Amino acid sequence: MTDNRKALVLFSGGQDSSTCLAWALDRYAEVETLAFDYGQRHRIELDCRNTVRAEMARRFPHWAGRLGADHLLDLSLLGQISDTALTSERAIELQANGLPNTFVPGRNLLFLTFAATLAYRRGASVLVGGMCETDFSGYPDCRDNTMKALQVALSLGLDAPMTLETPLMFLTKAATWRLAEQLGGEALVQLIVEDTHTCYLGERGELHDWGHGCGHCPACELRAKGFAAYRAGTA
Repeated sequence: MTDNRKALVLFSGGQDSSTCLAWALDRYAEVETLAFDYGQRHRIELDCRNTVRAEMARRFPHWAGRLGADHLLDLSLLGQISDTALTSERAIELQANGLPNTFVPGRNLLFLTFAATLAYRRGASVLVGGMCETDFSGYPDCRDNTMKALQVALSLGLDAPMTLETPLMFLTKAATWRLAEQLGGEALVQLIVEDTHTCYLGERGELHDWGHGCGHCPACELRAKGFAAYRAGTA
């Protein structure tokens, strides 16, 4: 059954957000997408977004009519005030607080606030994000409790119900690959392998069986490990 509400998907062009876009297109009558340019090292993901959107509409015509406008917001200020391995040329490593230095403080808090503001203007009442607290780097703004608190705060602050959906929250990366297969079969799996981008270093050279990437940053390691477990049917 189709949900007649309009959804806005936080769509970076990576594996998780692309799976979430397919998930939303399978459920909602109208789906728009939103991305943020915040000076990320892997800015190439923003270029991949257009290809993923176009291919998703081409390969899945039953979704094409539901795919609405795309939005890109300039949040370069976030990159200017951040000192992280995602926004500057530095080695990826763990910090004294146990978090990797790829953690951009306040990123998802700002993303969802801006997303809710745009959704309010566009008549959307559902926000969809790829946050996950199962196979992830430990970021506190990806946790379920953070998302629940934000849903309440945004709905109260806008005086309008705002539903925050995180379909990957309790899935492993292997389960995320399986979800893609359930939604769009091998065609969607291959689209995600070939056209999405996850690598923190922005490497698009070699195409591995799990996709493009350097193969050794945390994002690539999670994606590759999850794909291997998915193909082996072991997780």
